[in-house]
Amino acid sequence: TLTARLTKACPLNPRQKGFIQAAGCSENLQLLQSIIWSAKKEHRPLGVVFMNIAKAFDTVSHQHILHGLQKRGVDPHIISLVSNMYENIHTRIT
Repeated sequence: TLTARLTKACPLNPRQKGFIQAAGCSENLQLLQSIIWSAKKEHRPLGVVFMNIAKAFDTVSHQHILHGLQKRGVDPHIISLVSNMYENIHTRIT
């Protein structure tokens, strides 16, 4: 599949939990709970930041993505498939 080929060419960081098939939300919540528990137990200060990156993908140009795939040595056929997904795309709200 396209996803498998892209994952092979561009491996994800193991901490990546968004936009993949994984139990990321529950795993992240358990990790956060563990960090908070440890800080309380050891009486250490702790700061937690939540970031909303919902619009992060709007800021990366399609050309930059395609260039990145080329630099990673992704098969030209796969790059062509990804490029075709970006052509003439529109959003319609009814």
